[in-house]
Order: sequence, then C-alpha cells, then structure tokens
Amino acid sequence: MRLNDFEIRKALVRKIESQTIKPKAIIEELRIHNGNAIADVVALYSEAHCYEIKGEKDKIERVLVQGEFYNSSFRKITLVTTSNHLQKAQKICPGYWGIIVAFNADDSVKFRHVRGAKINPDFSKELALLTLWKSEMLSLLEQPKYQRKPRDYLAHLISSNKQKAELSNSICELLLTRKLSNTIC
Repeated sequence: MRLNDFEIRKALVRKIESQTIKPKAIIEELRIHNGNAIADVVALYSEAHCYEIKGEKDKIERVLVQGEFYNSSFRKITLVTTSNHLQKAQKICPGYWGIIVAFNADDSVKFRHVRGAKINPDFSKELALLTLWKSEMLSLLEQPKYQRKPRDYLAHLISSNKQKAELSNSICELLLTRKLSNTIC
C-alpha cells in the first residue's frame, strides 16, 4: 500500500487522539494566514500544534513555501512524511520542526519519531492572528469601537498588547470554541 496524504491523515488523527496527553480538539484543513495556506492537521492543546503531511508521491519541496505560513502562525510544527522524503525533509525543514516518518506495517500506518518539535522562533503574533475570524479577534479586544476596523488593523492592535505564549493560548482557545460550536450545529 502506497502511503498518501489521506491514509497518513486518518492514522495520524487516531494516533494523536490516543496519546497520553490528549488534545482538546483536532482540526483538519485549517485555513491560516488569511487563507494563504491550509494546515493539514492542527491539534489544540494549550497551544495549537500544526502537522503538515507529505505522502510518498507528494513534492516535499512544497514545504519550503508552505512552511513560511506555518512558521508565522504556529509555535509548534511537525512534518509527517514517508521514508523516501526523510533525507530531504531533514535538510529543508528548520531544526525546530518535528519530523515523524509514516510507514506501512501489517497493512496499517505506523509512525516513527525522528525529532520532536521545539518552540518556533519565527512565530509572528500579528500573522498568527490572521487565522482567526474578525469576530474572534474582536472578542480579544472586548471593545465594540473596533468593529468597523479591518482584520489587519485588529491583528496589529492585539499583537502589540500580548506576549507570544499568551496570544498563542488565546488563538488556541478561540479555535477550540469555533470547532466546538461547529460540532454542535
């Protein structure tokens, strides 16, 4: 069985859900950075952890472009790929990205951790906020006078008043609220 994005994603979600420290929720295909990129799987803990998947036939080089958006939007990022891409992935992925290799064993997808994700030094508070909807950003301000302001303005205003970890936690909580409210509907 060739390991493609779909097969890896299904197994990855099951693996994340079965971990000792379980996420509050998992979001698949989250639009980030004003919709410029789509994160394959995002696990919501106290902060969001982005997982980018590259199957056997995917072009691993796409991570170079996508990675710029992930780097600005998440403090933790992990590439999940196959062994045919491992050597190249280790060269092109920043050292703070985690890398997991997916492989086929007994007709099921298994995973091997190559390196763990570290805190991303390139996280941008302002750009990370562009993952949120305008209404979500407004909830961080708690002041109705900003309702007519554009999202970019709101992102700048919010990011100038919060530390990275605090803002990352707030974004994660708002994504969790979004996920839970979409699940209920």
